[in-house]
Amino acid sequence: MIAAAYFTIALLIGAAAALVVVILILLLLQNLARIQRSVDGLLEIAGKVGANTANIPQLEATAPVLALIVDEAIVQDGYMNALTDGFGGR
Repeated sequence: MIAAAYFTIALLIGAAAALVVVILILLLLQNLARIQRSVDGLLEIAGKVGANTANIPQLEATAPVLALIVDEAIVQDGYMNALTDGFGGR
């Protein structure tokens, strides 16, 4: 009689432990699915960032061109000043 009670208690404790393990495994699987979705989103964004940054080396050629534009703007400003000097600065 007492052995049967102990056996029943042991079965209940084992069932409770198994239930806790099942719940923890389900939570782990949910978190893994959430992590996988995040990684998939990051990989998609990483591809877009890679595409956006692929042309960065070409920016090295921009500085010399900008210097030429500034030089030409100064020349044009001088022409405009020469044209407007006789008209009261307008």
